[in-house]
Amino acid sequence: MMRQMAPQIMLAAPHAAALGMQLVSMEPEEVVTFVPFRPDLVGNPETGVIAGGVVTALLDHTAGQSVMAALQAYVSIATLDLRIDYMRAAGPGLGVYCSAKCYKITRSVAFVRATAYDQDPADPLATAQAVFMLNANSAPTPAQLLAEAAAVKS
Repeated sequence: MMRQMAPQIMLAAPHAAALGMQLVSMEPEEVVTFVPFRPDLVGNPETGVIAGGVVTALLDHTAGQSVMAALQAYVSIATLDLRIDYMRAAGPGLGVYCSAKCYKITRSVAFVRATAYDQDPADPLATAQAVFMLNANSAPTPAQLLAEAAAVKS
């Protein structure tokens, strides 16, 4: 069911629509998205590469989409924690892909790994680890979620 809703969910977020995010594929084990190159997304006109903030938004949004793909039914989610390691800038004039996998779901949180790349997934621009709160509208307090996340990670 979630895969049928994916294109609408992708564009329901105003930032995703504004950045021109596109859904490439959505499977329960992996979601791939793409932001095409546009001159207005360039961070530094001298380099001609997509801004780091666009990459951050793409990683966060794709990670959230991977949680949705892994769930059996829709629940509201919210980013609880997002850690990004930037390795290099995108190539000049290139769009950016993002692949994300939700690898663990508990009662109240979901854990995701994501990679952003321009041409080769083996040569990433950035990688991310993310934790999402499930049932964000009626979930436990952030302190309770952080405690559960710490317990699962150890």
